[in-house]
Amino acid sequence: MTTDFIADRLSRIKPSPTMAMTRIADEKKAAGENIIGLAAGEPDFDTPLHIRKAACDAMDAGKTKYTTVDGVPELKDAVIAKFSTDNNITYERENITIATGGKQVLFNALMATVNAGDEVIIPAPYWVSYPEIVRLAQGVPVILSCAEDDNFKLTPDVLAAAITPQSKWLILNSPSNPTGAAYSKDELIALADIVRAHPHLHVLCDDIYEYLIYDGAVFATMAEIAPDLIPRILTLNGVSKSYSMTGWRIGYAAGAAPLIKAMAKIQSQSTSNPNSIAQWAAVAALTGPRDFMAPQLAIFDERRALVTDRLNDIDGISCMKPAGAFYVYPSCAGLIGRATPDGIVLKTDSDVVTYFLEAEGVAMVPGVAFGLSPYFRISYAAATDVLDDAMTRIARACAALR
Repeated sequence: MTTDFIADRLSRIKPSPTMAMTRIADEKKAAGENIIGLAAGEPDFDTPLHIRKAACDAMDAGKTKYTTVDGVPELKDAVIAKFSTDNNITYERENITIATGGKQVLFNALMATVNAGDEVIIPAPYWVSYPEIVRLAQGVPVILSCAEDDNFKLTPDVLAAAITPQSKWLILNSPSNPTGAAYSKDELIALADIVRAHPHLHVLCDDIYEYLIYDGAVFATMAEIAPDLIPRILTLNGVSKSYSMTGWRIGYAAGAAPLIKAMAKIQSQSTSNPNSIAQWAAVAALTGPRDFMAPQLAIFDERRALVTDRLNDIDGISCMKPAGAFYVYPSCAGLIGRATPDGIVLKTDSDVVTYFLEAEGVAMVPGVAFGLSPYFRISYAAATDVLDDAMTRIARACAALR
């Protein structure tokens, strides 16, 4: 088979950098190296027992067959109740879709709506999959750099200047992967005012880290604060992060009925229904107790402080304390231009991350993967003692630079 056998569309996208770094770390571990992997965004907590039990009960009850393409009615009803209770938004079943993870929700939405040349506005730093799926759909990612001085958040003026007649979507992720930045209610109101003035622009709100927010902050989402825009908003969420269900692969979204129907059409010809057992587990997650969330959030908060404080003690690194999620996005600008003990000059954040991996066995993801350099992302969804060891290794690696 020759390379020209592969479809041209694949030349428009890159493999996931986070998955690539995780793979490299796993290969090094398998080869016997002492590696700490901080690349993947995956909680180290087990899925709560009542959710696992619901999955077992579903299997015992024979709920192992095909389901409706975009989710069983019971899970859609649980999602409707969640949006009503947590976000004060009212939806019907026709407004709800269930997919194999949040990534498939994103994929379905963009493939169902983006034509060649359509623009999708993406604030950077961004989750690595946003621009790649846009490109796969033959759209044009419009990347808007959000400075650390603005807490890595999109401002109304920057958004207004980027909107063109070709703009179809704005993607907002709050709290953010990779920075942990979270938009306040007032900040969303200001952005909604800009969106309101451009009737052709739609908003995809990725709220997957909704429950992972610190310092008493109150989560807000655009459909909640701007109900008049609900026909133009797709709100994406899932059970992966807050419920420690990454491997169960259940994401969901709420939006206008014609969009949800179009997304189901895409899904019917790709994966068909999400895993039936995982769907019933997700019902238990959304309708069951949440008493496990507060203790887990407290542990994440401790880890957030540990990682941020230790990084800020290192010469050449500065780290903003994130408002949510379980990532930090430290600047390594102070390390650029320094040389390793082998005489290799660090010129980019990719060089810095490679050096940390080779010198001390700590695997992270460079900022270039998220659209803003010179930074790198650390996931602190790992055991506290592991994080402490990782910070010691990073400090040692930096101290060895010249």
